[in-house]
Amino acid sequence: MNRFLTMRRLSILFFSLFAVLISGALAYERFYVAPAEKCEQTGRWWYAEGRECVQPLYLPDITGRPEGVTRAEASDQQNRELLAIEDRLAAERAARDAATARDRADYESKTGG
Repeated sequence: MNRFLTMRRLSILFFSLFAVLISGALAYERFYVAPAEKCEQTGRWWYAEGRECVQPLYLPDITGRPEGVTRAEASDQQNRELLAIEDRLAAERAARDAATARDRADYESKTGG
């Protein structure tokens, strides 16, 4: 009797299926898993959604605060600087007002007004 699925055909079929599955597993490793591992070994970050290797940003470069300074400390320092500026501007305004009053009094004394 001549069968369609002989032992030889079955062995070729299973060997072919095995080869395709192994090739798929190797391709998955090569094109999906390996780039992420290679990226992380270089010290960068693997962005899985975009499938790209990105360079992490150093936070003090973005914020401008010195290394090791917390957000609260930097905020306190900036607030102190703003208060010093406001105090200086208030002193300048008071000096300008005093000079204006002195000039006005001097003018009134000269004109008899």
